Amino acid sequence: MKAVITGATGFLGGAVTRRLVDEGVDVHVLAQAHSDRHRLAGYPVTWLTGDITIPATLRQVFEGADWVIHAAGMLGRAGVSEDTYRLVNAEGARNVFTAVAETRAAGRMPPETRLLHISSAGVLGPLPRHGNGIIVDETAVLAPSNSYERSKALAENYAREFILSGLPIVIARPEFVYGPGDIHVLGLFRTIRRGAFFYIGNGHNTCHPTYIDDLVNGLLLCLRQGRLGEIYQITGPRPVTFRELGETIAKELGVSSPRLRVPRALAWLGAAGLEAAGSVTGQTAPLSRTGVAFFSENRRSTYKKAQRELNYIPQIDLTEGVARNVAWYRSEGYL
Repeated sequence: MKAVITGATGFLGGAVTRRLVDEGVDVHVLAQAHSDRHRLAGYPVTWLTGDITIPATLRQVFEGADWVIHAAGMLGRAGVSEDTYRLVNAEGARNVFTAVAETRAAGRMPPETRLLHISSAGVLGPLPRHGNGIIVDETAVLAPSNSYERSKALAENYAREFILSGLPIVIARPEFVYGPGDIHVLGLFRTIRRGAFFYIGNGHNTCHPTYIDDLVNGLLLCLRQGRLGEIYQITGPRPVTFRELGETIAKELGVSSPRLRVPRALAWLGAAGLEAAGSVTGQTAPLSRTGVAFFSENRRSTYKKAQRELNYIPQIDLTEGVARNVAWYRSEGYL
């Protein structure tokens, strides 16, 4: 069994790659020439040089692949332009789909090849302000609210076009992934440890954490068993409030739980000022307006479709996941 994976030098793609290697899969990894490859040090993967934003570099990448996993992308962060997100997350995905379609049409891939496109639950956007009883499923209309989410939503639209043309794609939507190997949310842990974290509003807005091991299990179920052309949301056991998240992290770090609350309007104004200052100094703002939105909105989805069709059931609750994450941060010298 041969798998070709994009984005394997990142947190999510690297975790999937290591699992497949451990299972005996012949894994080929697409990476830019200058990519940091430390996540896969010691793993017997075949390295392929290419760039998803440059179609010419993808022409022979997917030959002979039984599985293609498109995990490459740019995560949401401050200071990235709409055009950059679109180039990497949307046009990059379309380039991958095109290359796979052309390779299949030329008879250089097995007819039963499957392609897993890793999207994001962010394409659903935040819930309505009075949507406390709502948990969205795969039938919900896409409602992205920022540049990152719009780029991922466009990539899904591209995927649907290729599905209609016969490309065997399964779409998976993770949500708020964390765990050992991730540094994207390291700042949250460090801010809580310093006692500098504050809630925006009353702290009762929700997010939906998904531990990395659960996600990998779910993604591989999608790859192997998911119905072609379908979307599956792969999330953690339950949504949690930011207050519960903050208190859980603080307890594991052995520090006092966050107490300060800041009105959303004030936080938004402060973030705008920090972003303006950062544009002058060249430094990343410690709080962005995108961050304010994230901590003051409700986001949660359901994995029931994946449970029903794929027998996906997340195993790692927030307390255990945070404990494992903190242990890894400490072992690596991040905390």
